[in-house]
Amino acid sequence: AALPGELGAEIRASIVTEDDCAHFRLAEHDRCPFLNEQGLCRMIIGFGEDVLCQICRDHPRFVSEFSCRTEIGLGLTCEAAAQLILAQTAPLSLITLEDDGFEEEEDEFEAYLLALRGQLLGLLEDESWTLDERLDNILDLCGTSLPEKTASQWAEIYRSLERLDPSWDAVLDTLTLPQKPPGAEWDRPFINLAAYFLYRHLAPAPEDGMTAARTAFAVLSTRMICAMAQAIAENGEVTFENLAEAARLYSSEIEYSEENLDDILWELDDAQYE
Repeated sequence: AALPGELGAEIRASIVTEDDCAHFRLAEHDRCPFLNEQGLCRMIIGFGEDVLCQICRDHPRFVSEFSCRTEIGLGLTCEAAAQLILAQTAPLSLITLEDDGFEEEEDEFEAYLLALRGQLLGLLEDESWTLDERLDNILDLCGTSLPEKTASQWAEIYRSLERLDPSWDAVLDTLTLPQKPPGAEWDRPFINLAAYFLYRHLAPAPEDGMTAARTAFAVLSTRMICAMAQAIAENGEVTFENLAEAARLYSSEIEYSEENLDDILWELDDAQYE
């Protein structure tokens, strides 16, 4: 259908075709030209979701397929989604949107994995421990730990990966890796981060068996984003905006590059056998 007005003309002018494949001409740093300053889609605002192509309909959702269920969540790479996840004041949880009424037999390992995930999420919510202790507790439950590396060593590992955004290097250049977040008032956003990573990255464990490494990835990612938020903060004062931007950048660089994600998982998996 024809899209009216200036926005419609802008959409048509931004479409380019290469090798019989149509796509948008991206803006600086490969940013979609139709995201506004708040990271919201101007096409949805102007014309509604029906105007979107499939990849835009799915973004920033991720899908985890199990034998008896399908889980769908929002990814941190979208600025608005990152802010929604970080701002939640209650524990992250799943909501059943559709139930076909049939009880399919659950795969044995999947049943174990989902039960383990429930335990890990429970440990994150245990207020009798500090946040840092909670992160250590979920590592202990999986019988793993993070490799003993300095901030500069972690920065070099991340720097060796495929880079998408030039600002990634600038953050790594100033990275420090504090053992604790800025203050107890920040516990909820960081718990939400850790829970998000557990929901998203434990799900593929039945395929590769890397349950411990994927749990370690959730902890490492939470601590790295904490460090990144401090690295990009002005005068060392972490703000919600700093944290959301750090989460978005980390997700974009690591979660949305299969090669980068695999390299970090193998780094964490290899550490178990050293």
